[in-house]
Amino acid sequence: MKEIIVYGSGCKNCQNTKALIRRVADELGIEANIGEVTDTVEIMSAGVMSTPGVAVDGQIVHTGSHPSREQVEEWLRS
Repeated sequence: MKEIIVYGSGCKNCQNTKALIRRVADELGIEANIGEVTDTVEIMSAGVMSTPGVAVDGQIVHTGSHPSREQVEEWLRS
């Protein structure tokens, strides 16, 4: 199971990122636990300076924009 965290304030971009990851995981049949961190101190501690940020299995893989579907598929398959 993939452990995914979306870092951000809960803005529309962050919500859309979380929804995209869920949708792609479901379509690919990949189990994923998708969490969300909205606390600014925790976000900064994780090294995310621009949101939304995404961590997969403890590793930051994306920051600063809404990821593409292709990026999400790559994260989930690796």
